[in-house]
Order: sequence, then structure tokens, then C-alpha cells
Amino acid sequence: MAFVVSPSPHIHAPASTASIMRDVLIALAPATLVSLVFYGWAELLLVAVCICACMLTEWAIERFLQHSPSTIGDCSAAVTGLLLALNLPSSCPWWVAVIGSIFAIGVVKMTFGGLGQNVFNPAIAARVFLLVSFPSIMTDWSAPASISSAWGFSQVDAVSGATPLGVVSEGLRSGMTLDEIFAAHSFSYKEMLFARVGGSAGELSALALLVGFVYLLARKVIKATTTLSIWATIIGISMVFSFINPSSYTDPLFNMLTGGVLLGSIFMATDYVTSPMSNTGCVIYGFGIGLQTMLIRYFGAYPEGMSFAILLMNAFVPLINRFCHQPKFGRAK
Repeated sequence: MAFVVSPSPHIHAPASTASIMRDVLIALAPATLVSLVFYGWAELLLVAVCICACMLTEWAIERFLQHSPSTIGDCSAAVTGLLLALNLPSSCPWWVAVIGSIFAIGVVKMTFGGLGQNVFNPAIAARVFLLVSFPSIMTDWSAPASISSAWGFSQVDAVSGATPLGVVSEGLRSGMTLDEIFAAHSFSYKEMLFARVGGSAGELSALALLVGFVYLLARKVIKATTTLSIWATIIGISMVFSFINPSSYTDPLFNMLTGGVLLGSIFMATDYVTSPMSNTGCVIYGFGIGLQTMLIRYFGAYPEGMSFAILLMNAFVPLINRFCHQPKFGRAK
């Protein structure tokens, strides 16, 4: 009797890296389409530049430095490019997008050995890098020339020039209460759910991001553990603080619908490579992201904390994996 011995994995699934990345691109399609409607050709150029620059950087490194077969066919570089574009202001110059794309792929991903070995999420790391390097550009939320008028929206009414988080932060620092700030700027939760508020392209429509979340769950691309842990933490902290002082601390719905909470918790915190492997680890990871996000929003100088929170918790993932072991196949524990 002959035995065939081979290295793992011994169990195969029909899903591949390319199919998973294609599903992520499909899930991002609703948010991308909304951003194109409201920000127009400027956003289309930004998306094209980021995707092309990410794919070209990965191909060039593998071709001329690593002398290895190209992996751009797995669409991971395209996903990084699209996520980066959705994390940038639509008024961002194309050359800044190129710098961010090169940093995301060349430094954050390929320096560590490529897909599956990077410590930090490339798109998030590139966004933070650009925010530190070009703060004025990365916080310029002015609306560019748009095709939104073709859809029945005026340029002025379609997207406001400042993010609700930024407006609230400035108002509170000037001594205003939340009721006064909301009344002065006519903030609407309905608009936050659909669009028509300032911010990066990926923050425009909470509803479009939720559609993508449902698609990823239906396709079993991601597990809901990490995302729901982040949401539960943000909602819980918001409820406590807004109950104690409703005039100074924003409520759970506001914190869920503004900033990068939905985009980050659905598409970047759930990244296979940079998130924990066990369910227990995902809960700890999600709690850490939600806690840091709210601490930065409530007590930090920067109104948005999602990117920094994800990046910091990425660094803790190896430690979380060490103490929260995934059960071995065939064993109860």
C-alpha cells in the first residue's frame, strides 16, 4: 500500500484570492457609483489613477526587483487602489494619489513580502501617510466640478464643503452646544444615510456601504464578528457619553453614519491578512478599534479616528493571534 504525503493545505475550497478580491470590488461598486454621481469626473480620475498606479507599482517591483511572476491578476492591488481612492478627498491632486499608491504597494505591501505577509492594511497606511505628509490637501473637502447636475442636483446642494465631524469638532471648541451646531448647519440623518454630506468619496453614502456589507456576508467573504464588534463598541460608548452630557457628546447614530466608520469596519478592518484569525481575537480587535475611534473623536485634536485605530490594532494582531488560538482542525479546543 502506497501513501502519498504532501504539505498542507489538504482541504481545498472553490474560493481563490482572485475570486475573493473580485467580490470585494463588486461590494465596493455601490459606494463607488454614488461617489461618481456626486463628485463626477474628478472622482473617476482619482479612482483610475489609484488603481493603475497600485497595479503598475506591484508589477514593476515583481518584474525588476524580485524577478518573480506577476500577481496583479489576483486583483488585490486593484482593491487597494480603489480603497485608497475612496479614502481620499475628491479634490486630491492626481500626483498625491500616485504617491499614496506607491507607498501602499511598494512600502506597506511588497516590502514585507507581498500579499499575505504585510502587517498593516496598505490603503489605511497610505491614507495616514498622506494625511501626515499633505495635511492641507487631505483635509480639503471642497466639492470639485461634478456631473451631479445631470442627475438633478446642484453643485452647491449636492455635497457640502465640510464634514459633519469637522463642523461638530470646531463648534464644540468654540463653545457651541450640539443642538446649536445641528441647527446652524441643518444636519439630517437622512442625508447622512444616503449622501449629500462632505467627506471622502467612500464616506458619502452609508446605505451604499451597507449594501456592500450584505453582499460580502452573503458571499461568505467576510465574517460579521469584527465589524459588529466595532459597531457595538462605538454605539455603547456613544450611548454612555451622550446620556451623561447630550450637549457635548454626539449620539450613536451620528457616530455610525459619519466619518469612516462604515467604510473602515466593513472593508478594511476585515482584511484577511491584517485581522485576527479566531473569533475571540476578532472581538478583541474590533473592541480596540471602536474604543480608540471614540477616544480620538471625543478627546483628540483630530475629529476622525477610524484610520488611526485600525492601523494601531493591526500592530497588535500578531499578539492577539498568539493568545487567542484558532481551534486546530478536528479538535474541540
